[in-house]
Amino acid sequence: MRTTTTGPADEGLPPAAMHQRTITFSSADGNAVRPPATAPRHVFHSSASVDKDPKIEFDSSVDTKADDVPGKNVDITEHLLTVEQICDKFSVQIDPARPQDSFGLDAAHAARLLETNGPNSLTPPKKKSALRRFLICLSSLFNLMLIASGILMFVVLAIDYSANQASLYMGPILIGVAILNAAVEWYQQHKSENTLAALLQMIPPKTHVIRERKLGPLQSADLVVGDVVFLRMGDKVPADCYVFAGTDLKVDNSSLTGESDPQERGPGNTMRNPLEATNLVFNSSLVVSGQAYAIVVRTGDNTVLGQIAEMAAGEVKGESPLNREISIFVRIITAVALTTAIVFFIAGICIRKNFAFAINFAIGTLVAWVPEGLPTMVTMLLTIAAKRMASENVLVKNLQGVETLGAITFLATDKTGTLTRNQMTATNIWTNGAMYTATRAHGDMGEPIDDVDAPGIREVLFTSTLCSSIKFDRTDVPVEKRQLLGDATESGLVRFAAARLGDRFDELADRHAKVFEIPFNSANKWMLSIHQLPHSDGPLTLLIKGAPERILRLCSTILDGGKAVALDSGYQAKYDEVYEHMASRGHRVLAFAQLQLGGDEFPADFAFDKRNANYPTDGYTFVGLASLEDPPKHGVREAIGRCRGAGIQVMMVTGDHPLTAEAIGRKINLVLGETREGVAARTGRAVGEVGEDEYDAMVIHGEQIAAMTDEDWERVFRKPEVIFARTSPKNKLEIVMRAQSIGHICGVTGDGVNDAPALKCADLGIAMNNSGSDVSKEAAAMILLDDNFASIVKGIEEGRLIFANLKKSIRYTVTHTIPEVVPQILYIIVPLPPMITSIMILVIDLGFEILAALTYAWEPAETANGLMKLQPRKPVTPRSIAQLQARRLRHPPAPVDPATGKPVVLGRVARLAAKARAPFTRVWWKDVLERSDGEVLVDGELLSWSYLEAGLISAISSLVVFFVVLYKKGITPRQAQAMANSDTTYFNKDSPPYTYNGVTMSGNDQFYALNDARTALLFSIYITQVFNLFICKARQRLPFGRFMFRNMTTFYGFIAGLVLLCLVTYIPPLNTVFNTSYKALPLYWLIAVAFGFFLLAYATARMLVLRRTRPLQWHPTIEGLHMHPTVWSTRHTTRSIDLAP
Repeated sequence: MRTTTTGPADEGLPPAAMHQRTITFSSADGNAVRPPATAPRHVFHSSASVDKDPKIEFDSSVDTKADDVPGKNVDITEHLLTVEQICDKFSVQIDPARPQDSFGLDAAHAARLLETNGPNSLTPPKKKSALRRFLICLSSLFNLMLIASGILMFVVLAIDYSANQASLYMGPILIGVAILNAAVEWYQQHKSENTLAALLQMIPPKTHVIRERKLGPLQSADLVVGDVVFLRMGDKVPADCYVFAGTDLKVDNSSLTGESDPQERGPGNTMRNPLEATNLVFNSSLVVSGQAYAIVVRTGDNTVLGQIAEMAAGEVKGESPLNREISIFVRIITAVALTTAIVFFIAGICIRKNFAFAINFAIGTLVAWVPEGLPTMVTMLLTIAAKRMASENVLVKNLQGVETLGAITFLATDKTGTLTRNQMTATNIWTNGAMYTATRAHGDMGEPIDDVDAPGIREVLFTSTLCSSIKFDRTDVPVEKRQLLGDATESGLVRFAAARLGDRFDELADRHAKVFEIPFNSANKWMLSIHQLPHSDGPLTLLIKGAPERILRLCSTILDGGKAVALDSGYQAKYDEVYEHMASRGHRVLAFAQLQLGGDEFPADFAFDKRNANYPTDGYTFVGLASLEDPPKHGVREAIGRCRGAGIQVMMVTGDHPLTAEAIGRKINLVLGETREGVAARTGRAVGEVGEDEYDAMVIHGEQIAAMTDEDWERVFRKPEVIFARTSPKNKLEIVMRAQSIGHICGVTGDGVNDAPALKCADLGIAMNNSGSDVSKEAAAMILLDDNFASIVKGIEEGRLIFANLKKSIRYTVTHTIPEVVPQILYIIVPLPPMITSIMILVIDLGFEILAALTYAWEPAETANGLMKLQPRKPVTPRSIAQLQARRLRHPPAPVDPATGKPVVLGRVARLAAKARAPFTRVWWKDVLERSDGEVLVDGELLSWSYLEAGLISAISSLVVFFVVLYKKGITPRQAQAMANSDTTYFNKDSPPYTYNGVTMSGNDQFYALNDARTALLFSIYITQVFNLFICKARQRLPFGRFMFRNMTTFYGFIAGLVLLCLVTYIPPLNTVFNTSYKALPLYWLIAVAFGFFLLAYATARMLVLRRTRPLQWHPTIEGLHMHPTVWSTRHTTRSIDLAP
């Protein structure tokens, strides 16, 4: 036997939507039973009446097991117990008939429970100490290399103090640079970390509690299980509670379940899923209407909120893509540097037979290979980008999150409060035979409301204002600035009425006092009120609003032409057409009716009685219909369109109804194509006959997720348009993990507690600031300060830009390595005089190079929209998925501990040993050499340009300039080689004279000649790097044009570098320390300028070749995206209807 169960969330939805919640209950003996739609008030069900093992069968023909119900994700079972069983379990005394007279708990017993179980508060997340976080920053491989090099400098100084006095500066400088790198990173992390662990603030400070028959306020932290609490409108629920008495209670569970509509709660329950149980209210939920008495059944970490927070805390945050790629690059550089240093240490020992010389030379080579300023440069670039994003209302808690946002390929977003406003808004009014639009959005169907006193419009506005249970926090400010307490649908109607009526709004309630009211309840599904609203036949008017089908049954006439006419079949057909049209768009639909009460039968002082029902119950006049929706936020549609245009797969993951989710998805560029069911309906075929290639969109119910196989998930991720509806927190987490398992870099947005586990598990969790819960902010790596989803697009563009600029900066920075290493190699191999010293290398790396490299932080995009039209740098394709699966097969999973069922975690020594053995295995090399479709931060093309192309050109330029200056000083390259190879030490001030071709050079002449040549070499590296600084700007275009000069900080950077070089060259105290000469002539710099122009010409030719051989991968254009800006949301219709009477 089949029955449709609907809750408040289904009100106003068309019949076609209801089948998605149709379930069949089977009792233990196999007989079908029909559960009531809602439990009657004050009726208590024993546990025997609740099916202990229901079998659920979905109309979608998905094979779902009973154990996979979403409720199984939460450990709470008290909703299945009767009131008597709850009282026995928690030793509490209550009076269900007169709950205010309940005894509650004994104070002494409550004190013992508080001491045993602890306070009603959530355990705050564990934090690393400031020192530990600093040490983690300091222990990066780059910093460890710098520290090791600094220590070795002191070793060299100890071996030969007089010959290595420069090490006295070098050691502290290298160690200082490592500490500075760590300090910059630590400071930015410390500055960005808010005290978002305000989980305790989610516990309201005081709650009304009955103990020993006394009702009074109590600190919420002192609540214990068994306490009887009194809840009323506006309260935040302090713990998980079992409701045993109440009146018209509704709670907002959106932060827990994602359900945007208030949920009715009261005594009695027919649901097994605790999140849908009608007799439970949860910690942090808001009471939006009514009042209730409830028994506390869970406190602190044992509440649903605590369990979700624990799920979030249990998720391990993976390493960011940028960290992984920088780590790989650092390992490569480290391996090359160490290998080179060891090789040349051995060569120095063999050639010079001098240990001090060999170790000093090896350290010089090591320092030359390591770009000391790279960690600082990367951290500073990310810091500057993070500050720029903060100005766009995007707060980054982790620096790497800046770049991760630009790398995401998959964005899972919540609906309520993230894509939509979490605020019901009136959209259309159908009354007096005409359709009106309630908004001013472009493309809205219906006439604008120009006259608020027009027939039908006046009645709708008056009913929305007077027949309402909404309460205001204050009345001395305009309605739009007030906090409305009550049902979200009623709030939407009140805002609509207030906006239209203006100053008249606040006067209506006083002028037309309410004399009688029947609040909305789940049995009637309407609200009725009678007011002193005079008319020609009497002083009173009955107003009613509610579910359309219920209101229509009570009516015998309809308002048309300003008069009440008979409600015949023609009007019934028109009503059906309009109602179906409104509801099919996923809107909430309410009907309005009225009855002008005759003065003879109902005088002004008539005493209406709810119990005796002495008011008219039929014969009303049908006034019209109003549709409401939770509209998308401004800019969301364009933001999602830009994300999809950038190759990012966007999925909605919501707790809302599938039809509502799909309707919103179609308004915001999330869904453009047809679903399988849509194709079947259009072509008149069965759903199973529709092929996979015939539809692009899918709407998946959360209860289907547990039964989905790997093949089902692959099919889902192949579709470009997917919505997950009615999801639980565990469903959201699984969706993220499934996406990551096929190689997606996942971003997750959300604002509710239910989003926290997925936010933490994702590569980048994005929380909302204003509407977001503290749990979600704690779990997220990024926070939208203005709650504007559209800010994500700015963040993605900024992330892509910072990746491009990081790559350009690294390409530029690494190029100077070869001009530094080649002189070191020639020094030992040829040999030649020491052309560059370690202190000069630091001048390059930590001086003018880092100043110039930092200017890339302000480098704009080469084209206005180019970055958002490129493929993601690591796109997920069938080939990439196959590679990932093959790699997993090559790496067997970690062994599982049979006692705990969890993977065995190796110790630190075992992990280090495994890493050391890895390069000697075939699997490691296969992983390293495997070609990837994606773009990495440091790839072969970058290394080729920096080391083999621009690096060699710069090295040749430096050598030419060096030898030209030496030649002008009277030393030919052959002489220089002979002097360096001699047993006599030359090129020092105290060196013996050297005579060649009758020309004698004193030690002083040799010293200044070498320093002049060194200075020229230093300036040569600087000049070619200035050309390289501009060349590296171009990735999509040739290195010419105005875009090369848009970043004015580039000029400040290289001018600052020039000033620094001039200071260390031409200031006598400094040139002694840095081995430069104040006598150096700028004339020889022209040689380097000529090489710079050659480098520019070479880069241009190279770019032309790469355009043909390796063109940029642009993302295909998606047809049908609506990118024009909107104020509300554009509401598209798939068909037109005749709205005339």
